[in-house]
Amino acid sequence: MIKHITTVLAILIIIVGCESKQKGKESIMDKETAVISTELGDIVLEFFDDIAPKHVESFKLHAQNGYYNGTTFHRVIPGFMIQGGDPLTRSDDKSRHGTGGNAAKFFGIGTESDESSWDLPAEFSPTPHTRGILSMARSQNPDSGGSQFFICVADARFLDNQYTVFGKVVSGMDVVDAIVSAPRDARDNPNDRIEMKVRLEDKK
Repeated sequence: MIKHITTVLAILIIIVGCESKQKGKESIMDKETAVISTELGDIVLEFFDDIAPKHVESFKLHAQNGYYNGTTFHRVIPGFMIQGGDPLTRSDDKSRHGTGGNAAKFFGIGTESDESSWDLPAEFSPTPHTRGILSMARSQNPDSGGSQFFICVADARFLDNQYTVFGKVVSGMDVVDAIVSAPRDARDNPNDRIEMKVRLEDKK
């Protein structure tokens, strides 16, 4: 009987301990949001640290370092998504837009001494690509996410488990809708530059 009670107490301690850790993790996860400011308004993002910690860390570091400031949303497709975050979009040479960007630090992909080669390892999850979801763009290689991200303007479930979801829009979907509706060229690049500035804020 004593052994049984001891076992039960041990299980309870483990459960309580896990719950405490989880609560602590949630408080860390929820403490910051990102604000993408554009001439059309602000987009507020919250992050999914629990399912894509490396992607969230990289995005936040880029935001803190001003990496995204002055870049544009260079790809807008109505009924699908808006894409941005490429440092090469600071240039007026649109032929280079969408070809640049790297992770904010070395995550084991690329050459540590060559910052331009840094990529993010895939952190795929069952989280669906629904309207408002923030996800990381990549090439055909699953471990090729850099700095370019996209926001879904409609459900895009065919991307599930193939692209890393790492956050969602909590305010400003009207701004996202305005961006995706901008007149664009044959490569889906807006005719007029839609620049962004990105900052982190404590969650209200």
